[in-house]
This record gives sequence, C-alpha cells and structure tokens, in this order.
Amino acid sequence: MKVITVEEHFATPELIEAWEGLPPEHFDPAVGIYKGPAGGPLLELGERRLEWMDQMGVDVQVLSVTTPGAQPLEAAAAVDLAARSNDLLGGLVAANPERFQGFATLATPDPEAAAAELRRAVGELGLQGGMTFGRTREQNLDHPDYEPIFAAAAELRAPLFLHPQMPQRVVREALYEGLPGKFGLGLASAGLGWHYEAGVQFLRLVLAGVLDRHPDLRIILGHWGDLVTFYLDEIEVLSKLGPDGQRPIAEYFREHVYIVPSGTLTHTYLPLATEVLGPDRLLFGLDYPFVPRKPGEVERFFDGLPAEAAAREKFAAGNWEQLVARIRA
Repeated sequence: MKVITVEEHFATPELIEAWEGLPPEHFDPAVGIYKGPAGGPLLELGERRLEWMDQMGVDVQVLSVTTPGAQPLEAAAAVDLAARSNDLLGGLVAANPERFQGFATLATPDPEAAAAELRRAVGELGLQGGMTFGRTREQNLDHPDYEPIFAAAAELRAPLFLHPQMPQRVVREALYEGLPGKFGLGLASAGLGWHYEAGVQFLRLVLAGVLDRHPDLRIILGHWGDLVTFYLDEIEVLSKLGPDGQRPIAEYFREHVYIVPSGTLTHTYLPLATEVLGPDRLLFGLDYPFVPRKPGEVERFFDGLPAEAAAREKFAAGNWEQLVARIRA
C-alpha cells in the first residue's frame, strides 16, 4: 500500500539563525528544540532521511519548514529566506519526485510577496500548497492584510496547511508560565497550547468570512483537527451568534478541512474523525522528526484500522492525491 505523509519537516541553518536572533518579544521558545535530537534530522534532506522513510514504509514525504517559518521575521528577511527555502525544496522535489513533495514557506509579513511566492512555488517549482502558522507576530491570520494569500491559494486551488505555533507571549505569561521545570514550555507547545492556537486561528477564518469569500480554499489541520474535531458540537453555538443566514460551523469544517494525525497513531480518534468529516478528508502524517518511530509502526497502524482496504488506501495516500489533483498551476 502506498503511504504519503503530509506533515514532515525540515529547516535550514539560515532560518534557525534568524529565529535565534529575534528580539524577546518575537522570539519563539520552541526554537530551542532544534538544538536537541531533532536538529540533525531537520537539516538533513538526503540519504539519511530516505533510509528512515524506507524503514518506516513511507513512500513519499510532503516536506515543509518547521514552525515558526518566516512569520516572526522582519518582512525583507522573511521574503528572502522563504524564497531560498522554497528554491531548496523545489530542487529536492525536482531531483527526486517519487519520494518528495512540498509546501511552500510563506513570508506573511509581506502578504503580497507571499501570494506571489505561493504562485511561483506551485506554478514553477512544482510544490503542492503553502504552510502557514496562524499569527504573524501579534496579528491573527484572518486579518484583511492576508487576503492576497487566501486569494492566491483559492485561485490555484492549492491547500494551505494551518500548522500550530507558540501562543503569543502575553498568553504564555497568563496561562502557561509559573510551573516547575519545563512544564510551562511543554504545556504552551506540544502539550496543549499549540493545538488551541491552531484551532482558534482556523475558527477565526470561518467567523471572519474568509472561507465565504474563497470557497475553493482548502485548509489542512494537524493532530486530528487541532481540537476542533472533538469540540465541534460545542463550537456550533457560534453559528447562532452570526447574522441571519449564518451557515453552521460544521459545514465549513466538512467542506474546507482535511485533517492529519500528525504522528498520533492511535485508533481512538479515528471513528469520531470519520464520523465528522468522512473517510475522504483524512490525510496521513508522522510529524517527522519530532515523534519517535519504530519500524513496523505504520504498517501495524493501518492493519489495525476498522476499515475496508479501499478506505485504508485513501487515508494512506489516495485522499492526498485527490486533493492535489485539484491544483491549477
């Protein structure tokens, strides 16, 4: 069975240097993780990565720059580093198209440049969409400044992956800090904060009318939907607060969203995810290199799914191939 994983990360030395040089008010403390065990694999885009893929039974990785991308940088640096990262990724994909695909890095501090870069990355470099991390510094993703990015993605029919990022500093100070050791950082990031952040940014897109203005826009959420999947019945109360004719929030979720397990290989969430979105909106991903894996895990995960072989094949690769077949480069 063909397996395509759509949330697999890399970084460049130049990006890491830029992240480390940010002033305190814009610094993302998750950057420290990249000096740990994940740092080497993030920077490696050759044989070591391919060997790992072969051991795991992964045919194709869809690569993207890891959080926080170019979004906390000054505009000029963001535009430059995004383009260089996309050139690197485009060259890798061109050299080995059977094993690698990719999401473009977007310099959201300059939305017009980011929109143009998305068009270049999809149309010229052969990438399959764009990666965004919600806020750009303190500005939420639904801000009118970012309309050119959504317009470009919808025009191309290229998906945008809305990846988690660290909550802004004032939120971290209010909710996550003051705990022993590294608990505060862990709670603000992978422990919970990242997922609330991504889910809220998606809901802001819905409530601000972004998806109404761009019906061809498709959004990918990680971690089985970054909490929105599990709270959709409660979230539906927001539909009652809108103007007459407000569509149910669930409709936006089902029409515009695809979700990825992001390396959380559990069968526990699958029945709910399938009930909420249907089997055609599930994509597969391992969140390389942040979640440790052992050979055979991917095969055991799919073998243990309570679904027919055709449904497993769609989850493993078919749904992604159908999604990117929509792209108008």
